[in-house]
Amino acid sequence: MPGPCPKAPEPIPGRCGLLEVPENRARHGGRTIRLTVAVIPAVSARRPAADPVVFMTGGPGGDAIGDIPFLIDSGLNRNRDLIVMAQRGTLHARPNLACPEIDRFYAEAVGLRYDAPSTGRLLVRATKECRHRLTRVTARGVELSAYNTTENAADFADLRRALGIERWNVYGYSYGTDLALTYLRRHPRGVRSVAIDSVVPPQIVSLPWTWDSAGEGIRTIFAACAAQPRCKNRYPHLPRVLTQQVRRLEARPLTVTARPPAGGAPVKVVLDGGALVNLLVANAVPAVDVPAALDELAHGNPSRFARARAAGATPVLGEFAHGLTQSVACSEWVPGHTRADLLRAGRRAFPGFPDTVLAQAPQLPFEHDVCRAWSVPDRTAVQRVTTVSTVPALVLSGTFDAKTGARWGAYAARTLPQSATVRIPGIGHWVVPQSPCAQNVLASFLARPTAPDTRCVPGLSPKPFTITPTPETA
Repeated sequence: MPGPCPKAPEPIPGRCGLLEVPENRARHGGRTIRLTVAVIPAVSARRPAADPVVFMTGGPGGDAIGDIPFLIDSGLNRNRDLIVMAQRGTLHARPNLACPEIDRFYAEAVGLRYDAPSTGRLLVRATKECRHRLTRVTARGVELSAYNTTENAADFADLRRALGIERWNVYGYSYGTDLALTYLRRHPRGVRSVAIDSVVPPQIVSLPWTWDSAGEGIRTIFAACAAQPRCKNRYPHLPRVLTQQVRRLEARPLTVTARPPAGGAPVKVVLDGGALVNLLVANAVPAVDVPAALDELAHGNPSRFARARAAGATPVLGEFAHGLTQSVACSEWVPGHTRADLLRAGRRAFPGFPDTVLAQAPQLPFEHDVCRAWSVPDRTAVQRVTTVSTVPALVLSGTFDAKTGARWGAYAARTLPQSATVRIPGIGHWVVPQSPCAQNVLASFLARPTAPDTRCVPGLSPKPFTITPTPETA
């Protein structure tokens, strides 16, 4: 049904409406939920292509409507309409599975040890508070188990039919690739092409998998430094330095004050080994600055990492749907792997790191305990399935991506025989907005899905790394 566009930092240059879908399609006559949809018209002066692009955002729990400016700047609506829908449970959906309790925890956590058991207990308490509010306090309660990738994919199938679109192109990044591949497997009708960016293969994603991706992304940054003579000469032993600093900070955490990058008063931050690793995985310090930041840290100057840690002290309460995150992760990613499996994966990726660091999945700390509190059923039997399809696919990865390692793009492409796999050097998570070359490749793919133009890729190389004076000459 048509409706006003939601308020956003940048006005939405299109028309909006609401899609009403069942919360749980297995429960006939159950309650319905509403999802905001925005249709951004093509900017081409000529007649736009008949097949639009539909976008699937990451997270899970991200605000797709808030991503519209990045998509427009990346040219997604250059020659065809762009369709953006808020995934179930997110900011511009009703209900919204935001957890301000967890947002407040993360703001407090910048001043706590990242991987201390006491920190984990606070996270679990915030999780329980959010769950209680969503399931018992809100009218009629939210059925948390219905907020999963299967239902999410079915929402998009319903959207295509509601809009009367015969064929469309799917573009997703991060968790949106997990969703896009699930959608392609379960609802292939009407899919002209699929582009997946920063790939999360549904058949492999798990907590141990996060360590594989972290190891690949961080090692690739170090290898790129070693390939640049100035960087190699200035920072010759980065893997060893990282291991030394993780071990040092885990044994004796640093407590410092730092001003959040967005401004405001300085805040207390704690840097332990787990915090350092997760700042690297999150690309909180730009990759070009990582060698310099590690060298400065080793010489007693933690300022770059401290500022990056302080950024978490000023979250926007209620913007991110942690409830969708946990409903997906706890039903689809966590089951089937033990704490010991996670620890073994961490040791393979970073054999010199302390076990206290390796016991927590990057970006998903204390998840076994959180999932016990969130309490949704195991869905791995229906979700941890390989997508096999002859639909044309474009598979994009950034070599510096420590969240979804670049090799997983090629892994997903093995069962997509009409796919082109592209690795963009020196780029981290969510490739297209960061790379003009990737934008051109995607545009050519949408124009000719079986023959994308990748000629810009071989000439790419990582940007030069930041070189600081040596301590003796500073």
